[in-house]
Amino acid sequence: MNGDRYKSIVKPIEADLSLFDGRLTSYLAGDSPLITSIAQHLMKSRGKRIRPAILFLSSRAAEFFTEHTIDGSLSIELIHTATLLHDDVVDNADMRRGLETVNNKWTNLISVLMGDYLFAKAFRLMVKTESIELIEAISSATERVSIGELRQVEETSNYDLSEEEYLKIIADKTASLFAVSCAAGPILARQDMKIKNDFTLFGEKIGTAFQIADDLLDYVGDPRVTGKEPGNDVVTGKVTLPLIYSLRHGEKSKSREILKLLGNGISKGGFRTVLNYVIESGGIDYASQRAAQIAQEGLSVVKGLRDSVYYNALLGMVDYSTSRTV
Repeated sequence: MNGDRYKSIVKPIEADLSLFDGRLTSYLAGDSPLITSIAQHLMKSRGKRIRPAILFLSSRAAEFFTEHTIDGSLSIELIHTATLLHDDVVDNADMRRGLETVNNKWTNLISVLMGDYLFAKAFRLMVKTESIELIEAISSATERVSIGELRQVEETSNYDLSEEEYLKIIADKTASLFAVSCAAGPILARQDMKIKNDFTLFGEKIGTAFQIADDLLDYVGDPRVTGKEPGNDVVTGKVTLPLIYSLRHGEKSKSREILKLLGNGISKGGFRTVLNYVIESGGIDYASQRAAQIAQEGLSVVKGLRDSVYYNALLGMVDYSTSRTV
């Protein structure tokens, strides 16, 4: 059902996504048999292409689509994919989206080097856009991704982490690429600074809401949909909004028990205890509401766009990508 809904939303940009996929496959083929094999594996396990979809929909809705829009989207998606390859090594993950990770199918070394290769490819594509401003924007976003990833590692098992700090981390780690995806349209169309800033803010808000919704999946996600069992974030000490809220607003004695459990190292079996606590403390409901609220803040920035099939699809994509709790 989720897949049908997604296909319906992206129907207006079907041709753009098809061109995107074709160019991506072509761009990654031929440099070496190993690279081709890994690229084919990555194409099998590709996600919903949320970032290029939002880039195409926002660009089409605002009539900012140019001959270089596809190149910009490819560059951003290659950077995103590179960060996932590195993430899987850091997390020692063996599955992503229901398929083996590159580090598990090959080795950690190959996964890291393939990530580096994708970064290099991404920056070559940026040059093709012939926009120094877009190169600067994507470079800045990539730097923010690295900062967010490092901050997340730094705050592992920090159960005093505040909501404000958590939001700053995910803004850097995730929302930065959403922000530059939405900024790419007005940058390539040479719009004024206010419009660029508005689209950047829109993407930043949507990306933040997206990551809150994604973090919720670790508690209540359906493994048949997500491709992974819930509880990995909790077991590995990744502190996200449902737990942050619960530890501050849950019943005090229960919160102390949970902190003791977490401090001693928790197994997959112990995750059920934490999940029940987070549900009872309102952490799931709160995080879901915050994601919806932040998404609406983003949509309010672009509410001046004229009604069109692309704008309506953009609204649907925002709702789809920021309320993914199953």
